[in-house]
Amino acid sequence: MPCTDRPSTARRGRRLGLAAVATAAAGLVALGAVQPAAADRPNPTDQLKKRGVVTEGVCRAWSQQVTKQMTLEEKVGQLFIQELYGPTATTKDPRNVDFYGLETPAEIIAKYHLGGAIYFAWTDSVAGGPQQIAGLSNGLQQAALGADRFDVPLQVAIDQEQGVVTRIGPPATQFPGSMAVAATRSTEDARTAAAITGEELAAMGVNVNFAPDADVNVNPQNPVIGVRSFSSDPELAADFVAAQVAGYQDDAGIASSAKHFPGHGDTATDSHTGLPLITHTREQWEQLDRPPFEAAIEAGADMIMTAHLVMPALDDSGVPATLSKPILTDLLREEMGYEGVIVTDSLQMAGVRDMFDDAEIAVRALEAGADQLLMSSDLPVAYPAVVEAVQSGRLREGDIDQKVKRVLQLKCTNGTVLDPMVDESAVSQTVGAPEHRAEADRITDGTHTLLENDADLLPLQVGGQDVLVTGFGVSTTSTLAAELAARGATTTVQETGTAPNATRIAAAVAAAEQADTVVVLTNNASTSAAQQRLVSQLQATGTPVVVVAVRNPYDIAALPGTETYLTTYSYSPVTVPSLARVLTGEVEPSGKLPVDIPALGDPGTVLYPFGSGLGY
Repeated sequence: MPCTDRPSTARRGRRLGLAAVATAAAGLVALGAVQPAAADRPNPTDQLKKRGVVTEGVCRAWSQQVTKQMTLEEKVGQLFIQELYGPTATTKDPRNVDFYGLETPAEIIAKYHLGGAIYFAWTDSVAGGPQQIAGLSNGLQQAALGADRFDVPLQVAIDQEQGVVTRIGPPATQFPGSMAVAATRSTEDARTAAAITGEELAAMGVNVNFAPDADVNVNPQNPVIGVRSFSSDPELAADFVAAQVAGYQDDAGIASSAKHFPGHGDTATDSHTGLPLITHTREQWEQLDRPPFEAAIEAGADMIMTAHLVMPALDDSGVPATLSKPILTDLLREEMGYEGVIVTDSLQMAGVRDMFDDAEIAVRALEAGADQLLMSSDLPVAYPAVVEAVQSGRLREGDIDQKVKRVLQLKCTNGTVLDPMVDESAVSQTVGAPEHRAEADRITDGTHTLLENDADLLPLQVGGQDVLVTGFGVSTTSTLAAELAARGATTTVQETGTAPNATRIAAAVAAAEQADTVVVLTNNASTSAAQQRLVSQLQATGTPVVVVAVRNPYDIAALPGTETYLTTYSYSPVTVPSLARVLTGEVEPSGKLPVDIPALGDPGTVLYPFGSGLGY
């Protein structure tokens, strides 16, 4: 595991055994079950900070006392996590005015008593790199603490799954993503990747990562999950989910969130744009979808994120799981015994917005069993709707109290209440640290999976060779060409994109006719007739062709006659230099398929089974 100068006292406190029980009992006495009149009540957070230690019991008592003293409006605010616009807490951004009627993130936090904020590139939250992110986190926390009577800090959240879902790029340490890491078959490496990612997020003031993905990708045509999933094998996925929960929470001290419950791995619809229907029977769900979520619960996952999909075997009402009481309360909370925070996926996605308006969505999600609402499309409508639902009796305030207590307890147990601020001047010592990048390189070198080498083309002898690098991605092709050139090749780059037109294909073919070797990078070629034509015409030149799938491993099913095929599962910045090391034999390919690759259009015929993978 990576070294850290800041071990997580909070996380260790959650697992202190008998010593923790004694400390927790003392904490309950200190915080007290009976409080004086409201005007004379001490701030429970002041008492907590005086103790300087958190355990499950202490945090439970603190969350109960704070919840008891909060107004209804303050409680409801804790149930919302929103995107806020601007690189600082005081940036005046017209988008904040458009969506919230207020100019700055700080004003929005104060008015709505927000429970959390989430970072994206498109909100300018991560636009300036690690130090800017740390400054924003501190500014948002200052706004929350200054506006809250009980000094309750924010959850600062992000989707840093790595691989294809990465919000913070270099200099933060990059990893190639879930399916790639599972190709190593090393849960220790998976935990290390999560620990490093979590430690760097913590240094930037991010205390919640909406990861790992616990979906079991059994549908090769899945448009939204794919390589975000560890595997099509539920047990392998479960092992890796548990490992990453431990890496984020126990090693890095931040919260993790397994997603997307009850399972998004077998869908041909993207829930960002439509409402998927999952036709698994209850027995199939038990066998395929449940194990990774069960593993996350057993590993102590702080949060579980819902999915906007319909699964009639679990709820035949036709509403998405995010709004389903049978799925969130009866199944997840009661049957599976989950005690942590249930958070919705983004409420801006089409999969949850087809049936109801923003006010009704918020109320229904809470009725169903969600504790927190992520990214309401219209907070000025949704927030008062929840308040009104409580006042009218549609939502019981006692149920709201339970949700708030779960949220507050999470903020306490992961140490955010005691230590919400980060040292902006020290960010660069952690984010992208040399030892982190070295571990990322080592792990990535073990992910690449060689499925065909019939022509004995790999490893490439690049010294003095003319190599054409073509196919997907300006950055990806250029970086790979530079890496091969550094190893003695003369390289030409002909980037074609994911939908190459006839002109681009012709240019690539002409360049291939002049080259000694072609390396063509594909990205979802199984759904791209244009990429299929590109590869076919390159192979027809007679120049040796290496096909590298830099996202889904399933591309080879659409590329008949391919004799040399490698899959990387990712085009992350850490992947491409590692690919060059594998192509040239500096590193031997050792990854094993975490999925089956079926014939295109014939899922019953498996071309390359789970576990396939060649060496040199």
